[in-house]
Amino acid sequence: MTGVSRRHLLVGAAIGAGAAGLGVPLLTGLAGSSSTGTLLRSRRPLPRPFSRRLTIPAELAPVRREGEADVYEIEQRVGRADILDGVGTPIWGYNGTFPGPTIRSRSGRPVVVYHRNALPVPTVVHLHGGHTPAEHDGYPTDLLLPEGSAGQHPAGHGGAVTVGRRGYAYPMNQPAATLWYHDHRMDFTGPAVWRGLAGFHLVGDAEEEALPLPRGQRDLPLMIADRAFDQDGTLRYPSRSDDLLGSPGVHPPYQAGVLGDVILVNGQPWPTAEVAGTHYRLRLLNASNARRYRLRLDPAPPGALVQIGSDGGLLPGPVRHDSIDLAPAERVDVVVDFARWRPGQHVTLVNDFGEDAGTGRVMRFEVGDAVADPARVPARLSADHRTLRRADATRTRSLVFQSRDTGGAHHWLINGRPFHPERVDVAPRLGSVEIWRLVGDLHHPIHLHLSHFQVLSRGTGGPRGTDAGWKDTLDLLPGEPAEIIVPFADYPGRYVFHCHNLEHEDMMMMGNLTVG
Repeated sequence: MTGVSRRHLLVGAAIGAGAAGLGVPLLTGLAGSSSTGTLLRSRRPLPRPFSRRLTIPAELAPVRREGEADVYEIEQRVGRADILDGVGTPIWGYNGTFPGPTIRSRSGRPVVVYHRNALPVPTVVHLHGGHTPAEHDGYPTDLLLPEGSAGQHPAGHGGAVTVGRRGYAYPMNQPAATLWYHDHRMDFTGPAVWRGLAGFHLVGDAEEEALPLPRGQRDLPLMIADRAFDQDGTLRYPSRSDDLLGSPGVHPPYQAGVLGDVILVNGQPWPTAEVAGTHYRLRLLNASNARRYRLRLDPAPPGALVQIGSDGGLLPGPVRHDSIDLAPAERVDVVVDFARWRPGQHVTLVNDFGEDAGTGRVMRFEVGDAVADPARVPARLSADHRTLRRADATRTRSLVFQSRDTGGAHHWLINGRPFHPERVDVAPRLGSVEIWRLVGDLHHPIHLHLSHFQVLSRGTGGPRGTDAGWKDTLDLLPGEPAEIIVPFADYPGRYVFHCHNLEHEDMMMMGNLTVG
């Protein structure tokens, strides 16, 4: 064993031992399998799986042009969602819907999205996976206050504060990819996303459009999220303050992460989709707060999930999988050829990390007749794909993600410290490339703002199959060190990196990334 490998393993063992003293709820990620968190049960009888049809979020049209930019308008407001039979569910939604409307933009063509806050709390909008200037990235204290609330919500921590309405400008100087946008307010991201503040932002470019991939109605964005419901149909979540203005965090025993017992796809519980016997592109997004998924099709021939894209866009070439692990915030684009099943057959998207029959299923496809279709998956996808090498890096950093109970309070820490907006934790130079060595006690999906990265290693071996391509979120496993290589290009300023288990993030597992 090499010295580096031994050191990594010893660090992993030490933080694992530290986690062992934190109580049973924190050990779910080590005990079988799947997710770090505690299951929150619904108080209402659960809906019958596969009884509802899959819906596709509406696409938002630009309202005008400002210079070279397409301009969109979104209102953040209370809405009512049709999720459960016989009762409406109050939500917070972009344009009052969950998921919010999908924005489709094109690489190289700027976008400005104006958000109006008609909710009772401040909000922050983050374009997840966006390569964005710092002032438009959605820093956690850059608040958009509710309309008419000037002076009612103190800013604190030097955040840029806007009242009522503000525009987020996105240059879109990045390749085609499946992005998403969601709330990112400090201390309250978890409950805000749980209530519905999330939507797709899909980027296209000429390279992708030239490929014979499925498109139109055979290009399906699928937002997968778990939730729990109260007896009256409202969303159940264990916030310490129900108005999301007081104490942040969640009540015990949910500090490790909140897991719901109803699986939603595009806001519908365990839906069914009719598909023809041909190729479909499935844009898989894990929008859950804490739940991890191992997704596979049942029944299925070997290699039925053909991965074409990751968080940051197209892969150099396709990769076949029998199953795909998806941590919170990760995206994987796959193509499935439903001509491999017979007409009339039911194919279930299964979650092998589920605790029971309910959380072990995601949705169902009803296969129809085969149709003629020019779509296929070419052997070469992205020709413009630079692979970074260790020699490209000018600095290596080590970061430990760890849980700790101190003084009767629970903390999620990076290198032993909780987040503070006024402290600089990492300060790479603009134009530099760095290697980050990461290790965690439990499951931690680590997300970097501004920059995508590539995975160099896991444990004593190389990346796993779904680590291919450019990533913005790494599924960091308990006690297993991982190395990523990150370029910092184009934009200086203050960003963050954090665990995308949203309960961990809200309880301070976040750091400042200041590019100078």
